[in-house]
Amino acid sequence: MRAVIQRVSEARVTVDEKPVSSIGPGLLILLGIEEKDEKEDIDWLVRKIVKMRLFNDEKGVMNHSVQEVDGSLLVVSQFTLHASTKKGNRPSYIRAARPEIAVPLYEKFIAALEQAHGKPVGTGVFGAYMSVHLLNDGPVTIFLDTKNKE
Repeated sequence: MRAVIQRVSEARVTVDEKPVSSIGPGLLILLGIEEKDEKEDIDWLVRKIVKMRLFNDEKGVMNHSVQEVDGSLLVVSQFTLHASTKKGNRPSYIRAARPEIAVPLYEKFIAALEQAHGKPVGTGVFGAYMSVHLLNDGPVTIFLDTKNKE
């Protein structure tokens, strides 16, 4: 699994110009799922997201987690995070999981994130053409890959 995590002041998702989900201060998570992902990937990524210290303390140092600041979470599926640009100029998405594998993993990820965070998580619509609007705070943007845990 790959995730781009952005600290936001607000974020929202629309489909066909209709609101789907929105959050105030918190984290927008763009999530890419590949064929080889499994429960261990979900568990590791969820732990990282809810515990990562990305929010400022009273001294302006990123020292608080999304849980500690009672922030919100919004997850948007994004298969393009698994783009391979090794050959040519047209990205290949061969590593991105097909919907029959990705949808159950996406749903398990959302459920695990809600349980770990202790409150509902906003989502996009899996497989839909979405517009994602965000006000990046900082900006703070982190990339995580469960197959490359640096």
